[in-house]
Amino acid sequence: MEYSKPFDSSNTELIDLSVRPFRIAIPQSDIDDLQSRLSRTRWPDELPGVGRNYGAELGLIKELAEYWRTAYDWRKQEDRLNEIPQFTTTIDGANIHFMHVRSPEPGAVPLILNHGWPGSIIEFLDVIGPLTNPRAYGGNPADAFHLVIPSMPGYGFSGPTKETGWNVQRVSQACVELMNRLGYVKYGVQGGDFGSVVSLGMGQLAPEHILGIHLNFLPMAPTRDLSDLSEEEESRIAKLEGYLANPAGHKVVLSTRPQTLAYGLTDSPVGQLSWIAEKFSEWSDPACPIDVDHLLTNVMFYWITGTAASSSRLHYESASVKKQKKPCPVPLGIAVFPYDLFQPVRRLAERQYTIVHWSEFERGGHFAAMEAPDLLTEDLQVFFRRFR
Repeated sequence: MEYSKPFDSSNTELIDLSVRPFRIAIPQSDIDDLQSRLSRTRWPDELPGVGRNYGAELGLIKELAEYWRTAYDWRKQEDRLNEIPQFTTTIDGANIHFMHVRSPEPGAVPLILNHGWPGSIIEFLDVIGPLTNPRAYGGNPADAFHLVIPSMPGYGFSGPTKETGWNVQRVSQACVELMNRLGYVKYGVQGGDFGSVVSLGMGQLAPEHILGIHLNFLPMAPTRDLSDLSEEEESRIAKLEGYLANPAGHKVVLSTRPQTLAYGLTDSPVGQLSWIAEKFSEWSDPACPIDVDHLLTNVMFYWITGTAASSSRLHYESASVKKQKKPCPVPLGIAVFPYDLFQPVRRLAERQYTIVHWSEFERGGHFAAMEAPDLLTEDLQVFFRRFR
C-alpha cells in the first residue's frame, strides 16, 4: 500500500509550506523567574476535612509545588525532548509545532496522535518507542508506525494563536493539511479528549486518506431507547447523562470566560499547576500513578509558552459551533478505560459510528498514553493490523 508521496514544494511563493526543524531552548531567565514565583507563592486557606470536594487539595498542591521548585529538572526534560525530531510549519496563519518520528521499518504506517486538554504532546512520550520501533521492544516489526504528534493550535509551542475561530473543526482541517504537507497519502488517526473530536473531524474532512481512527474517548449522545438494557449499560448511560447535565466547573468557565481565568494561570505557576494537577488526579486510575516529572513537564508546556489563554479558547470557540450532522465514514476502533470521565455503551456507539474494533480494559483512565502505555500501544497495533 502507498502511504506517502514526495513532498510537494510548489506554490511556496504564495503560501509558506516550509517545514522547519525545531529545538526547545528556554532562556535561563525564564527558569529563574519560575523559581522566584514558586518561592513567593501566596497560599489560600482551606477548610478542615473537606478533602477534594472544594477543589484541589492544599496539601497535594504544596507538595507538588515544592518538588517543582527544589527537585524537578527542566533541563533534563528539555534534553530528552530534543532527542525527538521536532518541527514547525505554518498552517492557516498559525504556527504548528509537532514531533515527527519515523520508524526504521520500511512498511510502517503513518499515524497522527492528537492530544486534548489539559494534556499536551507530553502524554505520548512513553508510546513513541514501542510504536515506531516495536522490534526493539520485543514486538513485531510489522506493527511499526511513523508518528506525527502535533501540539494543537494554541497549545504549547503551537501557541498562542492570534485570532478567533480556532475551534475543533479548524484544528481538524489543520491536522489534515499537516499530514498532506508531510506527504502522507494514507494514514491512521488516534485521539483522546479534544483529540478524539479532532480525529473524528479529520475523518469527516478526508475519509479517502484515513485508514482508520482509534479513540480512547468517544463523544456520544445518551439515549435509553434500547431494549433489554443491562445493568452495566444503565450505569454507563446514567454516568454519561450526569456528565452532560452537570458539566465540571472547568468546562463551564473555559467555554464562557477563558480570558478572565487566564490572568491567574499566566501570572501564577501554582495557579497553573493546581488547575491541571486536579484534572490529572481526578481523571486517572489511582493504581496507575502518573510520573510526577511527566505531570510537571506537561504543566511546563502551558507555563513556559504562556498559552493558558489560547489553550482555554478552544473550549470557548468550540462551544459556539453547531455539531455537524455529517457522519464519520471512517472505521473506528474504541479503547475503553475504566477511570475515564465516562464509558461509552457499545450498542449506542454502533448506531452513530462504524465500529470495527472494541476493547475494554481493567486499568487506566482519561490519560491512557501516560497511565497504561502498554495497553494503548498493543490496542493500536491490533486495530491497525487490519489496514496494513
